[in-house]
Amino acid sequence: MPGAPETVLDISRLNLSPGDGRRLELPVELAPFELGGQTYLAVPPAPTLRLEASRHSSGFAFKLTFPVHVEGPCMRCLEPAALDLEVEAREIDQTDTTDTDLRSPYVRDDELDIGRWAHDAVMLALPARILCRPDCLGLCPDCGEPLNDADPAAHDHERPIDPRWSALKDLKLE
Repeated sequence: MPGAPETVLDISRLNLSPGDGRRLELPVELAPFELGGQTYLAVPPAPTLRLEASRHSSGFAFKLTFPVHVEGPCMRCLEPAALDLEVEAREIDQTDTTDTDLRSPYVRDDELDIGRWAHDAVMLALPARILCRPDCLGLCPDCGEPLNDADPAAHDHERPIDPRWSALKDLKLE
């Protein structure tokens, strides 16, 4: 899977003093999302993100918010599925600590990788199953046809006899 397109913000150019903050809105291109061997796309591929950055005495705090529309195949029946998400993510980065919980993986040398952070935030916001509809019935296990709008009688397939039990059909009971 290709990585998220690189959109980097030089946070030193924000000229924030401790206690200051700034709000930016910028489009960020999102790479396709790979889940369960399927590809899901953000539509449009470059949603507008709102970034709030604030400076503290020992580092920065960031908040990222944006709406995103994701399209791809249903995880049960492979028909087209879509969902709308409101993504919100927060990060902190303290420069004078060795505690990895206080260092953001998206900040390196005063550069914030917004593209990678936004991509990861969408991945975390996605539900466990992306479905075409909440009551999706999936595919018929015998013929592979979608069951959502199918006649149940059309999928009443005769099951083959398990070869381990086939000798029982010759048993004569009186």
